[in-house]
Amino acid sequence: MSTIKDVAALAGVSFTTVSHVLNETRPVSADARRRVLAAVEEIGYLPSAVARSLRKSETKIVGVLVPNVQNPFFAELVCGVEESCRLAGYSVFLCNSDNDPKRQQQYMRTLLEKRVDGLLLSSAGDDEALARIFKLASVPSVTVDRLVPGARADRVSVHNQQGAYNAVRHLIELGHRRVACISGPAEFEVARERIEGWRRALQEAGISPDASWVIESDFSSPGGYDAARRLLMAQAKPEHGAAAPFTGIFASNDMMAIGALRAAAELGLRVPQQLSVVGFDDIELSRYVFPALTSVGCSIKELGHEAGRVLIERIENPGAALKDVLLTPRLVVRESTAAPDAALLAP
Repeated sequence: MSTIKDVAALAGVSFTTVSHVLNETRPVSADARRRVLAAVEEIGYLPSAVARSLRKSETKIVGVLVPNVQNPFFAELVCGVEESCRLAGYSVFLCNSDNDPKRQQQYMRTLLEKRVDGLLLSSAGDDEALARIFKLASVPSVTVDRLVPGARADRVSVHNQQGAYNAVRHLIELGHRRVACISGPAEFEVARERIEGWRRALQEAGISPDASWVIESDFSSPGGYDAARRLLMAQAKPEHGAAAPFTGIFASNDMMAIGALRAAAELGLRVPQQLSVVGFDDIELSRYVFPALTSVGCSIKELGHEAGRVLIERIENPGAALKDVLLTPRLVVRESTAAPDAALLAP
């Protein structure tokens, strides 16, 4: 592998001159610059990024840590982050914790040891451990959707409660009275906020849901499938015979809603004629399942783009006041919701 001294020998200059040309740290004559660049091209010299980062106290790298790259939400999010950072001259190191808090901590430590210039985190849980790591690190940070208590970090998120409220309000305006909720894990703030939006919409309509209307799952399609089957099959049991069936399901993310669509099909329920399903996030895939999924959310790529932008701003202005950017979700009505069959509304 060629070295800076090889470039200097070929160009007929000192290696410090080569360094000044490559790092633009001091004016160099046009002739010397031309010879250095020609030598670099001829021998294929690549400057050491590690050495440059030590000199400049920056790596031009940001770490992005997400809980599940198999979930299309995070894939779309990372695309937005990467685009925003790339345009600002930064590269992205992506780490997938696979919903494992211990792996998340390990990746956090690794990224900090690599001296990344910034850190963007979508948490997989264990907020106390994360908060301890954040206290040890002074790296500029942004969290997406999930608050890490005690962390000095900007946050970019969607208005989860309002989005859930809008989704359920849509079902109520169609005439639905029994709307079940497939929730994410209660340990996550985002899941609790979406349950609260579901509950608020029902209560404002004079509907008092009981605990059996909510079932907790894991934000995955298999989890949504299992939860929907349990909800829909439970109401068919004799002890539930007096109750009208659920005519709507609000799933706290699109992946669980897609699982619910599969469960409904297997149970012989026609969507939306016999059961309406609405999700949250509006991932790209929601437009291409059948029936196309009604969902609430904002452009996930734009969410990632905004998070990347906020992180770059934090890197370049570390002393600025912390930001809490809240994006407004919109309802996108597709084929999975409609007015319920009048026969299903009988008490």
